[in-house]
Amino acid sequence: MFEKWFHLKEHKTDVKTEILAGVTTFLAMAYILAVNPNILSACGMDRGGVLIATALASFVGTVLMAMLANYPFVLAPGMGLNAYFAFTVCLTMGYSWQFALAAVYVEGVLFLLLSLLNIREAIFNAIPLALKSAVGVGIGLFIAFIALQNAHIIVDSPATLITIQGFNVNNIHTHGVCAILTMIGTLITAALMQRNVRGSILIGILATWILGMIAQATKLYQVNPELGCFSLYPNFSFDTFAETFKGFRSVCGALFKSSSWTQKDSALTGFSLLGSMNFFTIMFAFLFVDLFDTLGTLIGVATKADMLDEKGRLPKIKGALLADSIATAVGAIFGTSTTTTFVESATGVAEGGRTGLTAWTAAILFLLAICLSPLFLAIPAFATAPALIVVGFYMMTTIVRIDFNNLYDAIPAYITIIAMPFAYSISDGISFGVISWTILNLFSKNRSKVSWLMIVLTILFILKYALL
Repeated sequence: MFEKWFHLKEHKTDVKTEILAGVTTFLAMAYILAVNPNILSACGMDRGGVLIATALASFVGTVLMAMLANYPFVLAPGMGLNAYFAFTVCLTMGYSWQFALAAVYVEGVLFLLLSLLNIREAIFNAIPLALKSAVGVGIGLFIAFIALQNAHIIVDSPATLITIQGFNVNNIHTHGVCAILTMIGTLITAALMQRNVRGSILIGILATWILGMIAQATKLYQVNPELGCFSLYPNFSFDTFAETFKGFRSVCGALFKSSSWTQKDSALTGFSLLGSMNFFTIMFAFLFVDLFDTLGTLIGVATKADMLDEKGRLPKIKGALLADSIATAVGAIFGTSTTTTFVESATGVAEGGRTGLTAWTAAILFLLAICLSPLFLAIPAFATAPALIVVGFYMMTTIVRIDFNNLYDAIPAYITIIAMPFAYSISDGISFGVISWTILNLFSKNRSKVSWLMIVLTILFILKYALL
């Protein structure tokens, strides 16, 4: 059955490898089940309802990815987009969460049309090979940087913006021990991978978590919710699940009810939303970031997995883009911000995942997470950080595909690489890379290789920074 659906032999993989890869990917991104409700609840949404919506949107989107494209990519509500949803659209601009969900829904519908018309595929194919390789490297640095922050190895600094964690009596039992455990977990994972141990990334996550529980039992790690240090033991209390499903129903029911909107947006109901310039601006911001975050993730992970053909194209990309766009619209109806392909999919690829069976495994775990959320939510960020650090290393290896003797390609590739971690954005990294590549090559002897689509993208990127 699995061979018929996923063509495992053709992709030189097996059931065990695919399932292990799916479990690894899920564990690496299970934090979204805790983080997304915390962020969206800031604008008045029910935390329980958002958790259910997050799990269901992830399940639907990932299943679609498996069935439409047979790729090992996993989808979930995207980080960054959820912060824009809550803190910018709702709390800063003053619109209700129902208004923001409507913008996300329309974005998803537009994405579906763009995918059916092959516009998103054309954009993917128009990006030069040098930039595609650079995107993979930039994502590697980006996710490693995120991991270092999640583990509190890198912390804020008023003098230098960021700095290394200070290990002293004030934090050694909280953030200090988290940083130490992450470093130990990274070395464990690296040692296992060096010995070609199957499931080394998953083992590294579980080993780091177990070491954390031992540290908590011996008082080396101390629970301090104010500092974000929570108990590492699962709390199997399901007393709040009745309210959770109640919240989920209210999220679905209130999506287009003007009575629950703020005074600022109460007049904008139904199709009249489309006549609002503010609504268009917000919807376009969601669409722009989601478009290039998704393309960046597909490029980076597919490049590392050697899924691109000799022309740098991704077979079956249309199915992947359709899955992403449908998941965004469905996720909005469930009650969550934009659903997108997650960069943590690279952890499953690093474990050998090559087909939709990896995605199916992760999707089922997201569905189970609705009932087993206490177990999954107990896995701390510092336990998944070693996986992201190691995967960041693997993503970096695509840098050898860049011809550094050709400065017209190499300099934009370099800009793409450094922009992603420094700007804290995959889409901004792609924007800077495309702008610099187009301008440099238009003034070179090889200006004929600059396609009209790259010129259009460059103009749109410049307008985006000038107007939004």
